[in-house]
Amino acid sequence: MRALGGRYPRQVVIVSIGDLVLDVRIVPQGPLQPDDDTPATITIGGGGQAANFCAWTAALGEPARLVTRVGDDESGRRLVADIESRGVEVRAVWSAEPTGAIAVLVGPDGHRTMATQRGASVGLNPDDLQEAWFADARLLHVPAYSLFLEPIASATRAAIRVVRESEGMLAVDLSSAAGLRAFGPARMAYVLARMKPEVLFATEAEAATLAVPLDSLAQVPVLKLGASGCRVFGRTIPAPDVDAIDPTGAGDAFAAAFCSAWLRGAAPIDAAEKAVQAASQSVLLAGARPT
Repeated sequence: MRALGGRYPRQVVIVSIGDLVLDVRIVPQGPLQPDDDTPATITIGGGGQAANFCAWTAALGEPARLVTRVGDDESGRRLVADIESRGVEVRAVWSAEPTGAIAVLVGPDGHRTMATQRGASVGLNPDDLQEAWFADARLLHVPAYSLFLEPIASATRAAIRVVRESEGMLAVDLSSAAGLRAFGPARMAYVLARMKPEVLFATEAEAATLAVPLDSLAQVPVLKLGASGCRVFGRTIPAPDVDAIDPTGAGDAFAAAFCSAWLRGAAPIDAAEKAVQAASQSVLLAGARPT
């Protein structure tokens, strides 16, 4: 990691390290027909958990920085320009590898099936980073996707060390039950125990896969319950009834709103209430980011 200055003058409060990828969202008008056509609505836009988190954070009025690795290709350049236009400061490491992509198939019940090609993002390594990208962070948001594979996992650990040395805080999102199974639940529990995040976000499926009490791994464990809201310290915060259009990005909106409120001094329960409201509003939008 290089200790170099940056060209951005403003102070950054919240930083995330991880994926910026192309999202291809497919909403079929009926059941998919094997070996045949099915009419569908198909949209293309920006995605990636770290990038979506930053987009929602910026939409809440918080200074946000994304540290990522993308392909030096048309997709990568467009994705960086788009998220910068949303107020996110981007520190992009450009790669000869292609920019990643995610295909999101949205079923009639609103549930999603995702196929992921992470592309250039996983190649981020510690030598790509500059200390200045993290030294001013009050909070570093880490999707578990950024811990599952090397060399991005080593880069993420290096970023955490800089944030900790600067007395910043850490929020980890477990990201994916499938990713946890592939990485190893016991291994992830060990990693989290060493990192000691202040905040840990998990869905019910992710928490069940980890099979370790969340409150043993973080100061503030937050269990996301989807349309039912969330649970913090044994208290359930219900979500309002809404006619959801697309749940993609709702978890990222939730995490962004929670971290923003928490950093501004809200108690965890109050931060969770704001997070549930933000997620409930996000599902009324098509796509993973605020419009």
